[in-house]
Amino acid sequence: MGRDPPLTSATLRTVPSTADVVIIGGGVMGASTAFHLAEAGVRNVIVVERGELGCGSSGKPIGGVRAQFSDPLNIELGHRSLHAYRDFPRRPGAGIRLDTVGYLFLLDTARQAREFEAGVDIQNGLGVPSRMIDPDEAQRLCPYVSTDGLVAAAYSPADGHARPALVVQGYARAAARAGVALATHTAVIGLDTAGDRVTGVHTNRGRIACATVICTAGAWSARIGDMIGTRLPVRPVRRQLSFTEPLTPPAPRIPFTIDFSSTAYFHNSDDGLLFGLADPDEPEGFDTTWTPEWLELFRAAARRRAPALADMRTDGGWAGLYEVTPDHNALIGRSAEYPNFLYAAGFSGHGFLQAPAVGEIMRDLYLEREPCTDIAPLGADRFRQGAGTRPEAHVV
Repeated sequence: MGRDPPLTSATLRTVPSTADVVIIGGGVMGASTAFHLAEAGVRNVIVVERGELGCGSSGKPIGGVRAQFSDPLNIELGHRSLHAYRDFPRRPGAGIRLDTVGYLFLLDTARQAREFEAGVDIQNGLGVPSRMIDPDEAQRLCPYVSTDGLVAAAYSPADGHARPALVVQGYARAAARAGVALATHTAVIGLDTAGDRVTGVHTNRGRIACATVICTAGAWSARIGDMIGTRLPVRPVRRQLSFTEPLTPPAPRIPFTIDFSSTAYFHNSDDGLLFGLADPDEPEGFDTTWTPEWLELFRAAARRRAPALADMRTDGGWAGLYEVTPDHNALIGRSAEYPNFLYAAGFSGHGFLQAPAVGEIMRDLYLEREPCTDIAPLGADRFRQGAGTRPEAHVV
């Protein structure tokens, strides 16, 4: 296959003056879209990224991959993407450190158990091998779990976690080999329109005349949509995580484990564990400062559900952005006002795990082919009447 081309803009002294497709955003969604377009033979594609590839939400150290959702469309996207991630060493051809340890949701109310049982029924009907289990089996799968007050758990052995940075690099390198231009440190500052078409993308490194724009800008997508008056209701919300010091003896190999009531989660990470939790009082904004004080929220949840974790020493952490929509479902589709403006954003923490399937869908939308599943319910115009779709229940 030869030497991989560089993944930075160092080889691009200026951005190309024209392109058939401009993809805005060089995270996992933009990289997947670029790969799938290039694989289908689409040429003259450029990805513009304001920082380095994967520097936004895709930069998180470890990303969960699962198909355990309450909504059939989310289940389909996750399930299809899981197959793609298992095949990633062959297509596009890169190791992503996929670890199929399973996902374990811990449930402490009868209502949660009923809702997850209904979800498992839908998942099983779509080929997902999830099942409801009792507290004792949950503890056998994850010895850190306390069964006190635990009503039930939901488990799927096909889920797990992988490394988002390796996925971005894998997709981007394959796309670059096929001729996609990757322009990093290239910020979008405006869009030109004429009639019902987007005709150009203004960047800090020059203007690109184009035939199609695809917005995969993550938490910044609302700003891109605003440039042409297309509403993409995406809010940026900080999420934080932390790593334990190396553990001796080593931690057992455990599922990606989530205490559903508190959203606290933990799983293996190199020679220790990774801790995470969604702060319910986190204001929206683009701040990605990691604050050690956040850990007390996790420790409080751990004392109830996994007491051995509460006093483990940690060694730093990381903060990134969720791109949240009002109903916690993604925005995927084509602008009603500008048919050559496509978008895939607002994944509310699920973008990494759905990226392979969504990359296929964006390819098919561009080529005006029937996608693998009906994504009409995810169009951004669903919010015009203030309705949205049924909120995704399995959100963490």
